[in-house]
Amino acid sequence: MKRVARVVSPFVIASFTVGSMPAMAAPSSVINGMVTTQEAVNADQASADRERITELLARDDVRSQLVAQGVDPAEVEQRVAALSDEEVRQMSERLDQLPAGANSVVGVLLAVFIILLVTDLLGLTHVFPFTR
Repeated sequence: MKRVARVVSPFVIASFTVGSMPAMAAPSSVINGMVTTQEAVNADQASADRERITELLARDDVRSQLVAQGVDPAEVEQRVAALSDEEVRQMSERLDQLPAGANSVVGVLLAVFIILLVTDLLGLTHVFPFTR
């Protein structure tokens, strides 16, 4: 039995080696078909950005402004669907940079006024004459 195993083993090893050669010779074709982690993350982010833009356009106040400007909301939705992932990312970044509205400015001014008023009452600053 040992003698048969000694003779057969090199043939089995050689056949496995030759049989696995095509798999080792074609890693570029395998790699080209694979999706990298970064590509998957980018696709997921683009999908989330596209959904965010679609939700924004679905709001009633946005739709009323589109109609007031003479734009058909259905056409806008079609154009958003036709945007590339890079264009969707750029639009999402621009939405993040835009101010939320006048409420934020009023809130900041009110906070600055209250801080100055408290420091004036404590005697740390002398901004408002009515606190003396």
